[in-house]
Amino acid sequence: MTDRFGIEDLKRILREGAGGASELEGDIQNASFEDLGYDSLALLETGSRIGREYGLEFEDTAFADVETPQDFVDVVNAHLLSTPAHG
Repeated sequence: MTDRFGIEDLKRILREGAGGASELEGDIQNASFEDLGYDSLALLETGSRIGREYGLEFEDTAFADVETPQDFVDVVNAHLLSTPAHG
């Protein structure tokens, strides 16, 4: 298991859970999730999938303020770094 979560990891999980592969091409780091076609429900599902895959527990509001894929990646990495098994 890796200690870093990246944009490519996020793209993979978004595709698996919420679809929308065409919106995920190219440099999406700073695009808004709204522009990419993802709503808050899709982001909650994505957070749940990441939690299961990486053994993380996120608070219900962990992704409430994320607006871009980079914001999402930053939240996941902060949790990875603060989890004893990873950091």
